[in-house]
Amino acid sequence: MLGKFFQKPTSEDSDRVPPGQHLAKGFPVLTYGATPQVSTEEWEFSVWGLVKPKKWNWSDFMELPHNQFTADFHCVTRWSKLDVKWTGIKVTDFMKVIEVDPKATHIMEHCYGGYTTNIAIEDFVREENFFAFKLFDEPLSAEHGGPMRSVVPHLYAWKSAKWINGLEFLDHEELGFWERNGYHRRGEPFKEERYSGF
Repeated sequence: MLGKFFQKPTSEDSDRVPPGQHLAKGFPVLTYGATPQVSTEEWEFSVWGLVKPKKWNWSDFMELPHNQFTADFHCVTRWSKLDVKWTGIKVTDFMKVIEVDPKATHIMEHCYGGYTTNIAIEDFVREENFFAFKLFDEPLSAEHGGPMRSVVPHLYAWKSAKWINGLEFLDHEELGFWERNGYHRRGEPFKEERYSGF
């Protein structure tokens, strides 16, 4: 497997690849359960909880500023892909159009298909985080989380929620799907925060 699909990092890449990771030659797709098939015509996005409730359709969301992003992508299953090119909307730009209660400290990302993942606001509201709708200049496929996913490059990829359709703002931490099933609450790759208790 290591020669065909993955390779060891070179010395030039070693500072960008977290411990225990190998570089993927392609872009692996890992999904638990069925892959939701959601068109842009039916896609909706909502915020609720400790925030003024608001809902967007696809055309509404696309009115937010678009940006190009190049980011490394690290999966908890021990593969990384460097220099992944996305098109999306900065989380910081999105936050400018919502009204969040100052008591909010955490977010639960909600997705089509029922997937959830938790993230602290301080980890979520960063300049390098975004909502992606293109991958390598092509519309984001359902397999990679399309039509929209979040991308949080500084954490393991399960925090970059596929098929995202909402954010719930909370004044405490609640655990999402993988976190309830043994994954680390935060998931920082360079600290190897893979599983709870480690």
